[in-house]
Amino acid sequence: MKRSGLHRKLDYSDYSAMPDDGKRYELLEGALYVTPAPGTDHQHGSKRLFRQMEAYFETGSIGEVFYAPIDVILGPHDVVQPDLIVVGRAEQVSQRGIEGAPLVVVEILSPSTADHDRERKASRYAHFGVEHYWIADPKLRTMECFRLEDGRYVLVVRGQGNESLSHPDWPGLTLDLARLWR
Repeated sequence: MKRSGLHRKLDYSDYSAMPDDGKRYELLEGALYVTPAPGTDHQHGSKRLFRQMEAYFETGSIGEVFYAPIDVILGPHDVVQPDLIVVGRAEQVSQRGIEGAPLVVVEILSPSTADHDRERKASRYAHFGVEHYWIADPKLRTMECFRLEDGRYVLVVRGQGNESLSHPDWPGLTLDLARLWR
């Protein structure tokens, strides 16, 4: 992950002018971050988790599930591309991407982004009121689900390896972790 050396606070207009070069650009508090494309373990996990989330959230009419790359415009100086997103309100979906805080944001860790996802991005998600933040780690074969409480994330459930993870906030949502990992 690389942070640009620019010294002024960037906004969405700067972000939308970035080249379409296959890199993942994000703005956090007006600072530009560039990350490499994810590896195959990451993509396998993302695809498989998307299918499980889609089956639950969309079949149950709870929300719509999206996958990267898609812009999530949290504010004028914060534009991110999480790996998976659940949008609970249809009016948040625009031609630009997702406008405002989604119901669920999922980041699948890569070696180059793990600290960024756990610290910097988590802080911004909390600031903008993303209710649920999930972190999947293909290397450790873990899934952690956090809920926003009093402005910070609290772990509500964690699963590892071949376990099934049931989320307490959504009755009937059980993630089969064995199906995520390669």
